[in-house]
Amino acid sequence: MQRFFFIVKRRLLATYLKDYFFIFIGISLYGIGYTGFILPERVVMGGVAGIASLLYYAFSWNPAVMIWVLNGILLLISFKALSRQFFIRTIIGVSILSGVIAFTQPLFESFPLITPGNDRFMHLIIGAMLCGAGLGIVFAHNGSTGGTDIIVAMVNKYSRLSMGRIMQFVDITIICSSYILFHSAELIVYGVVFTVVASVMLDYVFNGNRQTVQFMIISKRHETIADAINTQMARGVTILHGEGWYSKKEIEMVMVLCRKYESQYVFNLIKQIDPNAMVSQTFCHGVFGEGFDKIK
Repeated sequence: MQRFFFIVKRRLLATYLKDYFFIFIGISLYGIGYTGFILPERVVMGGVAGIASLLYYAFSWNPAVMIWVLNGILLLISFKALSRQFFIRTIIGVSILSGVIAFTQPLFESFPLITPGNDRFMHLIIGAMLCGAGLGIVFAHNGSTGGTDIIVAMVNKYSRLSMGRIMQFVDITIICSSYILFHSAELIVYGVVFTVVASVMLDYVFNGNRQTVQFMIISKRHETIADAINTQMARGVTILHGEGWYSKKEIEMVMVLCRKYESQYVFNLIKQIDPNAMVSQTFCHGVFGEGFDKIK
């Protein structure tokens, strides 16, 4: 029994170390996008990082310090609304983010990656992609960078507003407030573009390897198709019994769940066995269990 608990603890430790390694990688990407591309172009994004950038543009306050201080204030205000695990992971994530920004900002001031104003839109796109990809990696490994997440968690507990609407309202408010400082509608548009691109990139990275598809296959050679998928792809197969409404004949349907990148292999097997099979392919929002994602 002691050996069993030792093995479990060792696996949990390995999982935690793996998570924090990738959280560090993701936050590093976010920090490079933020300090290397966004701050030099004076673009305001949403969240606490956007507020920190506004304070940096207006008063030259260190964004690394401001991100840590603002997140600390939010955490204290919303302490009772947050779970213990979220609170701890947010403190760790915010501390890493502040450290990365504190390191990269002076580095890129001495050795700039871009020439500000030379191609602002392209720099914005690159920065948004780096920030979105970084956040996607962080969220995929159960991390948190605080900011809007804290506000959403706090308001959502005491309000019936959806999380998406709360986040949109907060981000748009911060982005639009840049007009007070710069008197430029163009920068507001850039901020909105950043939010859209970063969100798309975040979803792509977060869900890219997890996208799952479901196949429903109707064929007279359903047994051969099921065996081929089961043996050659090592995927589970379920046979569903049905009846054709027009023909009134019994039919057998093969149901298969697999990753998106395995889809073409399924089609190839079906084409080789029965080119006339009727196939339905559907994207699944999430599949949990053996061979797929773990239920958390």
